[in-house]
Amino acid sequence: MKLSQFKYKLSEDRIAQEPVYHRDESKLMVVHRDTGEIEHVLFKDILRYFDENDVFVFNDTQVFPARLFGNKEKTGARIEVFLLRELNADMRLWDVLVDPARKIRIGNKLYFGEDNSMVAEVIDNTTSRGRTLRFLYDGTHEEFKQHLYNLGVAPLPPYIRRASTPEDLERFQTIYATREGAVTAPGAGLHFSRELLKRMEIKGIETAYVTMHIGLGNFRSIDVEDLTKHKMDSEQMFVEADACNKVNTAKETGHRVCAIGTSVVKTMETAVGSDGLLKEYEGWTNKFIFPPYDFTLPTAMVTNFHLPMSPMLMMACAFGGYDYVMRAYEQAVKTDYRFGAYGDAMLII
Repeated sequence: MKLSQFKYKLSEDRIAQEPVYHRDESKLMVVHRDTGEIEHVLFKDILRYFDENDVFVFNDTQVFPARLFGNKEKTGARIEVFLLRELNADMRLWDVLVDPARKIRIGNKLYFGEDNSMVAEVIDNTTSRGRTLRFLYDGTHEEFKQHLYNLGVAPLPPYIRRASTPEDLERFQTIYATREGAVTAPGAGLHFSRELLKRMEIKGIETAYVTMHIGLGNFRSIDVEDLTKHKMDSEQMFVEADACNKVNTAKETGHRVCAIGTSVVKTMETAVGSDGLLKEYEGWTNKFIFPPYDFTLPTAMVTNFHLPMSPMLMMACAFGGYDYVMRAYEQAVKTDYRFGAYGDAMLII
């Protein structure tokens, strides 16, 4: 498959800038892989396609307020800092992106907050990801993190062309997020409400949790036509025994395993063993899934409607079949589906 095969026309007004009021009342397009049939329902209707002892696998990563705005010493130039990950807790070292990058040099100090209450020093500008900052703070690590996060805003994707609001810190987060580390939310999981999870429990559908701390690599432009030459950024992931037991039991007893989002698919396909079962795993993955690809574990998948030529669209096409999924996208464009993290969803079964 080539990059250009995942190009389609999408006007900017179709990219959702706000979430729907009720999480589970977005639209849901259901694509049947065996026939190509397409259904249009609401997300809260998803349970009609699943039975007792089927398992939904969620990514429990938690988004932190990764975007900060500060000023450069002496010049006062406004600098945007995007926190990627903490490198060393004791030394307050963080891997970051800065914009505009050309204005930042080693030794520069950056000031954050209305009272300049947080100061950071640039100690490295040669990393492949951007810069390394050392935050200068005398309190405990917990106090430092709280102060830092109080200065930050929700790291909305670049296609959401408005400023983050305090409400986004709650809404750009799944209701089951528990493990901090993501710089963007697993969009498919944003549709699940507490009421929907309770209905799942009543119906006897199992829930399993894995962790993948989603990085910015999913939003980087792919600049090679030959997809075999593209390299994804690595993302940290964890798969523990409870998830393995639930997924493997469902697999062995002929029940459905539904991956909630592309990050879950990537996690499971990274941690699958040669016997076709999910294994415990702690480490990193840069797996890039595009057609053709033979999936081992998931038998169903929930995903949002992704932007043209994105890795997430490619994975959806690999899972649902290129022709079926691209035809579904044509319908979505024609029938007012909303695209992006705050948009509508697709169930591929």
